[in-house]
Amino acid sequence: MRNRFFSVSCALVFFATAALSQPAQQPTQQPASGPEVMRPGDGDPIRQLNLTPEQREQIRAIREHNQNERAGTAQRLREANRALEQALNAENPDEAVVEQRLKDVAEAQASQNRLRVLTEIRIRRVLTAEQRVLLRSLQQQAQENRRQRMRPDTEERMQRREERLRRVEERRNGVNQLQRRRDNQNRIP
Repeated sequence: MRNRFFSVSCALVFFATAALSQPAQQPTQQPASGPEVMRPGDGDPIRQLNLTPEQREQIRAIREHNQNERAGTAQRLREANRALEQALNAENPDEAVVEQRLKDVAEAQASQNRLRVLTEIRIRRVLTAEQRVLLRSLQQQAQENRRQRMRPDTEERMQRREERLRRVEERRNGVNQLQRRRDNQNRIP
């Protein structure tokens, strides 16, 4: 559940970032309607949302407002991860120090997630009800596409794992058979 929420949230932030990196439409231009409207699966997800220039500006302002805090939380997370790595790589790692470094990493991640979610909420408030429905649909499609891309890898990994387990079992059986033969040979009739 948490991974799904994280994936959907990342997709929204990705969509919003992509929207802001596109050149703004002319102020007189209205959202597309009619046959030229893109449907889910037709390409650029931001264009599919048909953001108005006002919406683009509001989203840009939201992102700019959080930019310094985002940079700070990202830096804090990098530093916490480095400190954890150093604690783990010590000659004789102190368990208490490692636990504290783990807490620092968790706090930095929580802070980063909190900021990401709050930004997403603010961005969603800018969207119309129809755009939010479309966004959910696009996010579900993106998630399904990721799953589809992962399935062959997952199936392949499972097959490799089963093959390794089979070989381990064969080795065990082979070792057991050899051990039994030795035991039988060492018995005095």
